[in-house]
Amino acid sequence: MKTPYVAVFGSINLDICGKADAPLIPEDSNPGRVSLSMGGVGRNIAHNLSLLGTTVTLLTALAGDGYERQIRDDCKQCGIDLSAALRLQGGRTATYLVIEGPEGDVALALCDASACQALTPDYLAGHLPLLCGASAVVIDANPPAESLAWLLERCTAPVFADPVSVTKAEKLRPVLGRIHTLKPNLLEAEALSGVQITDYNTLELAAAKLLQTGLRRVCISLGSRGVYCAWDDKRHFEPCPQTRLVNASGGGDAMMAGFVRAFLDDLPIDRAAKLALACSSIAVSCEQTINPALSLQSARALAFGQGAQENQITVS
Repeated sequence: MKTPYVAVFGSINLDICGKADAPLIPEDSNPGRVSLSMGGVGRNIAHNLSLLGTTVTLLTALAGDGYERQIRDDCKQCGIDLSAALRLQGGRTATYLVIEGPEGDVALALCDASACQALTPDYLAGHLPLLCGASAVVIDANPPAESLAWLLERCTAPVFADPVSVTKAEKLRPVLGRIHTLKPNLLEAEALSGVQITDYNTLELAAAKLLQTGLRRVCISLGSRGVYCAWDDKRHFEPCPQTRLVNASGGGDAMMAGFVRAFLDDLPIDRAAKLALACSSIAVSCEQTINPALSLQSARALAFGQGAQENQITVS
């Protein structure tokens, strides 16, 4: 019997993170610390899924530069299968540059994801059986719009989508109705729904507008306030657990992994929200984008209490 797995289609890149020691002064040199690590929305979600005990394969583009071997070694160590990845001749590894304030909040970020332009429908066509055979497929909005549309029109597995940013979210607008679960943040939800979210009523309205496109589930990340979920006819707001914020940049990726894991384990809406927020909370309490302390056991303990058990479908 073939081992169940999750397929992730999206970006992998080198993360350069600068964290200021004191409040940032614009247009000036600020003292702080700079670190380099492997990242990318797709890769980070895949890593978090692996930490949650899920078998995961990543469909992405690898540039044939000096970072390729480092990326491959890192993914192997993290339990991410790269056997379906596209290897580019030449090009440059996608790079994400982020500047954070002393509290870990993102002040400014730049992303060079040009390598993702090679992730064409032709590439996907060669891996359609892999995608359709997955228990779930996760996409980020870094690949070209035509590739995302091609996948959503043909993939028979449930597709979870992360818009990545307000600008990149526009790639998903024409195909929202083909997505199973969308996890936008507040700004992305406003952009895709056309509703300015100012209170709980407008939050509900934005989610309802998104569901009208044909989406099955919408999970709107509210940052430090929590998450609002709208699934079919069910609604649930879950506040954040008490969290020590160290680095906010990995919270959304861990939350998406948590929602995917909750889907695999067939959790109801309230417990899924608790698990996803627990994953996010664990992620942001670490200086690294991915917290190695994340596990299914640690996330369940934070979400449901020590020793809590859930009925789950084993995907490992």
